[in-house]
Amino acid sequence: MAAPDTRAEPGTLVVGAGQAGISLVTALRDLGDTAPVVLVGEEPEPPYERPPLSKSYLRGEHDRDSLVFHDAAWFAARGIELLTDDTVVDVERDAVGGHATTAAGRSIRFSRLALTTGATSRALAVEGGDLEGVHTLRSVADADRLAPALRAAAQVVVVGGGFIGLEVAAVARGLGAEVTVVEQAQRLLGRAVTAILSDAVHAAHARRGTRILLGGNVARVVGDGVRATAVELADGTLLPADLVVVGVGAVPRTEVARRLGLEVEARGIVVDAWARTSDGVTVAAGDCAVGPNPFARGVSGPTRLESVPHATDQARAAAATLAGTPTAYASVPWFWSDQGDLRLQLAGLPHGADEHVVRGDPAAERFSVLSFRDGLLVAVEAVGSTADYVAVKRALEKGMTIDAGAAADASVPLKRLLTRSTDTLSP
Repeated sequence: MAAPDTRAEPGTLVVGAGQAGISLVTALRDLGDTAPVVLVGEEPEPPYERPPLSKSYLRGEHDRDSLVFHDAAWFAARGIELLTDDTVVDVERDAVGGHATTAAGRSIRFSRLALTTGATSRALAVEGGDLEGVHTLRSVADADRLAPALRAAAQVVVVGGGFIGLEVAAVARGLGAEVTVVEQAQRLLGRAVTAILSDAVHAAHARRGTRILLGGNVARVVGDGVRATAVELADGTLLPADLVVVGVGAVPRTEVARRLGLEVEARGIVVDAWARTSDGVTVAAGDCAVGPNPFARGVSGPTRLESVPHATDQARAAAATLAGTPTAYASVPWFWSDQGDLRLQLAGLPHGADEHVVRGDPAAERFSVLSFRDGLLVAVEAVGSTADYVAVKRALEKGMTIDAGAAADASVPLKRLLTRSTDTLSP
């Protein structure tokens, strides 16, 4: 039986204590909202930074405490009740509030509800995918299991050539392992970046000694009955491995939304530009949500972005909606990825671009790719070219553009070429 809720008044219940959850409760207080807040997280740790998990934390450059956003005093001072190592298992609501029950038997009344439930790593659904030595990376607990295994590994196979997979591959290589990356698609980072950047990243990892197999389908993980010993591809290729890291995407956590009868699709909980779900009163944000493209120059249609800036900005929009000051989520997407000594910086969305301008030399790992659609600047991808990245990011934020022909001259700083856009390419 659930313990009765003894709070004096129902307030805001935030389900999920990741980047979106901590950003939402912070934004509520920044907006002057003083109603009680309960933040529920299923991990034992308080909210923490996730980006270092696949990079510096794996290398041993951070301890757990350095990842944590705030201590207990911070939450207490802001009237935010943090419940860790617990999860909402049942919830009911109507137009004015509701009631939730957690796995630990807590009963929580609420007047407002936010879902920031995040996502979970997609499993490798093949024979042997559950053997010891097969790892995914999403949480600090995952990283704590993976880090010592990486240090002991001689042969590492990374399944998935996305950002997480390539970041982990770089760490493993830096620790002295022989590394093979198996990517099912015909290029690395295929869903997120241009073919130009894909090719450059592929070449950069190969130069550093990583073997990359494109178009590779994993048939099974071979083991000795307990531990993984190899990865077998569909064409019969056998890749010896004493450690397998799986980075094949993430699955949005939508269980609570489904219990509430909210509209949910394969990519997540459906929200509008104000982070409102289909019932018009619950909000959702972060990796669990799919909504209108927030980038005015982006390709139209529902969009799900996975990044810290996205989770933070969408959570702020959700907080504004809850606080009664709705503000549409309309931000320029940006992202970074450190893959060993290779740093990728991206702003905007290159999807649907019909022209690309390369500045600098990809082979020298100092270049940028500017993407245009109908003559309008829509994105930048930079490697070793921070000045270009900053100039384009600021241009996109200010509604400016750059002439593609003029941008081709790498000797001219982009900040000198900015012009006011007359077309916003609204989605």
